Amino acid sequence: MAVTNFAALTEHQLTTWSRDFWREARNKTFLMAFAGDSSNAMVQRITELRKTTDGARAVITLVNEATGDGVVGDNDLEGNEEALSSSDMVIQLDQWRKAHKSAGKMAEQRSVVKFRHEAKDHLSYAVSRVMDELAFQTLSGISYTLRPDGSTRTASQLPLVKYASDVVAPSSARHFRWDATSGLVAGDTSAVVAADLPTWAMLVDAKAKAVNSYIRPIRSDDGVEVYNIFMCPDGIAALKKDPDFLAAWREAQKRGDTNPLFKGTKHGGKNGIYVDGLNILEYRNVFNTRGAASGSKWGGGAVDGQRVLLCGAQALAFADIGRAEWNEKEFDYGNRQGVSVGKIFGLLKPQLFSTYAQSKQDFGVMCIDTGLPVAA
Repeated sequence: MAVTNFAALTEHQLTTWSRDFWREARNKTFLMAFAGDSSNAMVQRITELRKTTDGARAVITLVNEATGDGVVGDNDLEGNEEALSSSDMVIQLDQWRKAHKSAGKMAEQRSVVKFRHEAKDHLSYAVSRVMDELAFQTLSGISYTLRPDGSTRTASQLPLVKYASDVVAPSSARHFRWDATSGLVAGDTSAVVAADLPTWAMLVDAKAKAVNSYIRPIRSDDGVEVYNIFMCPDGIAALKKDPDFLAAWREAQKRGDTNPLFKGTKHGGKNGIYVDGLNILEYRNVFNTRGAASGSKWGGGAVDGQRVLLCGAQALAFADIGRAEWNEKEFDYGNRQGVSVGKIFGLLKPQLFSTYAQSKQDFGVMCIDTGLPVAA
């Protein structure tokens, strides 16, 4: 029996929905605000596969800065050329999918078209949430078995994605702990205490460490060099209570754009607080231990903390391959409508042999573990 269904999507409408969906998902994704196609972006986005002997793969190339001093006068340059050190890293890809199914026409008491719109909205948010969480856990060196608040993921297949095995802990010369007494010291979550809250002094020391460690900053269009700093909401709240930070902030409010330390968001962008070459941003997916069970937190198991991220250029590689696949399916003779989305992508924290540390290190990110205020 032939039927006519004006609510069904045509092939061209399906394509439009898929493109609109991926654009909407990308716009909602915090990660995409820092993504770019060049090596100057904090998140280098790769959209094309490179042909290799193992087939088509997503590859990012990292190059160390030259360290030689060259020659002077009439001394021979030929034969004294310096080789550039580079490394190719492969980003593993996997497919992520999610779907919604209506309970039925009578139960929903609304049109199938309305369900499509609701499903699209929820699925686009789901894509952005998953990408953001995995991206920040990759940068932080935190296993996908955990959530951003330190709680354990249950009934989740995210720990099974192919690139989950590439998540590695912060490298030795890029991992620090803020000690309220001693300043920046070697990273050790078991030594974190509640008093080790983020401060203005921490930011000053962190920037100096990043520069001395040859972490390349992001250069803005007008030539200003910036590092992005990410903290969880409780961490930002603690920073704003630091007397030294407050004093500088008050001075900045008096002088406005003329203040050499605070320049609003003109150069920092992304709605952050720009402070002397640091763009400080609050983000809920910065890893912390608020949701971890007692005994699984830091400082012996009872102290809440956060992993502050200082990110320069090429801190994260993001393989964004193809547009999202939007599919619909009818169940129970058309009484129930199902909508699904699928996306192929991959994430990798690049590492390269550092001429500064003389060892393999995280290329563009530095982690600083701090305490958090005692929860009310």
